[in-house]
Amino acid sequence: MGKIAIVTDSNSGITPELAKEWGVFVVPMPFFINENLYFEDITLTQEEFYRNMEEKAEISTSMPAIGEVSDLWDKLLKEYDQVVHIPMSSGLSGSCQAAMALAQDYDGKVQVVDNKRISVTEKLAVREALEMAELGWSGEQIKKYMEDTWQNSSIYITLNTLYYLKKGGRITPAAAALGTLLRLKPVLQIQGEKLDAYAKSRTLKAAKTTMLEAVQKDMKERFHAKEDGSDIEISIAYSGTDLKEVEIWTKEVQEAFPNHKLMVDPLSLSVACHIGPGALAITCTKKFQA
Repeated sequence: MGKIAIVTDSNSGITPELAKEWGVFVVPMPFFINENLYFEDITLTQEEFYRNMEEKAEISTSMPAIGEVSDLWDKLLKEYDQVVHIPMSSGLSGSCQAAMALAQDYDGKVQVVDNKRISVTEKLAVREALEMAELGWSGEQIKKYMEDTWQNSSIYITLNTLYYLKKGGRITPAAAALGTLLRLKPVLQIQGEKLDAYAKSRTLKAAKTTMLEAVQKDMKERFHAKEDGSDIEISIAYSGTDLKEVEIWTKEVQEAFPNHKLMVDPLSLSVACHIGPGALAITCTKKFQA
């Protein structure tokens, strides 16, 4: 069906090194920190991002420049027959819609996939797109499958602080103050298009239990997983650079899902902007079955 190039953005957590290993192409996401422009994994590391966050710098996300995206596609189409571009969820950024509009000028040679993924789940989508391309699928077939199955993934996150949700206007100052006073550990979910409240817990232990139960419920009721769970990918994600709690969480998830080989990755910085450091997450995704 022709040679296909797979493109994504750095929200996927695919570093330049991993992109080279996998043979995919990554558009770096731009960030403004105190009005200075940085590019994720190019001129902005995880450590630098969180150091600026701790120093209460003004941080905002932006979209990749359309010209840079089109230049990449033009370059790839000199070597490849089609490009499959998998950006972060359209519900969390305007970059997907912008890429879709741009692709209309490419006569079907560029297929932009809106499968509502971000961070670890976006990374898994890229890996599966590679599998499909190796099987000889066309760009149109890959796009259709991924958009038809966008609901086959969940992310659950518990936060260390409500400060960043309040700062971003996602909860009211009064709710943030009450939550801090009661020492609540909110659990959020990403089911495709946006970051939503899922549950409130009084302790980190209770929040972890809530997330594990949510994944078990999704596996059974939403994804109709096999009894051994072999058709489900379980991953762990986190924000911040303190890995002590991440190691504990990884052990707990492994005990809950002993048959799974866990992938452990930092959360996308675009998500971290809204939730701050110290967050722990778990994701479950139904695997691609050829």
